[in-house]
Amino acid sequence: MDKIKERLQHLRLEADNAVARAEEAEAQNKKYEQLLLEKEQEITSLQHKVSVLDADLEKAETKLADLKAAQEDGEQSKTANEGLQRKIQLLEEELDAADKNLKDAMDKLRQVDVKAEHFERQVTRLEQERDQWEKKYEEAQEKYRESKRELDELVATMEGL
Repeated sequence: MDKIKERLQHLRLEADNAVARAEEAEAQNKKYEQLLLEKEQEITSLQHKVSVLDADLEKAETKLADLKAAQEDGEQSKTANEGLQRKIQLLEEELDAADKNLKDAMDKLRQVDVKAEHFERQVTRLEQERDQWEKKYEEAQEKYRESKRELDELVATMEGL
């Protein structure tokens, strides 16, 4: 019986050890279940963060695409603006050249106008001179006719003598 008691005691000890191990395993199991629950919650939280970050990434990509499009529009506007600036510069240069040509033409017109006035005065003077010469010519013609008539009378008088 001692052996049985010993065996019983040994079985009790084994049972106590088994119960202790079982309790320890249950405690360990609860600990792992708690840890698993925490990890699942962390996974859920991280999945939520990932979805939020995906949405933020999509927004950022959309904003980046919009900014790139705006930059292209800005560059096109800049290119168009530069082209217009060059065109304005060319037109200003053409305007300056046209103004210079106009000024030169106006100067030449004034010179021609002055020369025309000078020639008109000369024409007027020459016409007056011509009128004087015509008057002198008519007077000389009249004197000639008068002298010829007198001469004819003198010749007729001399022939009658």
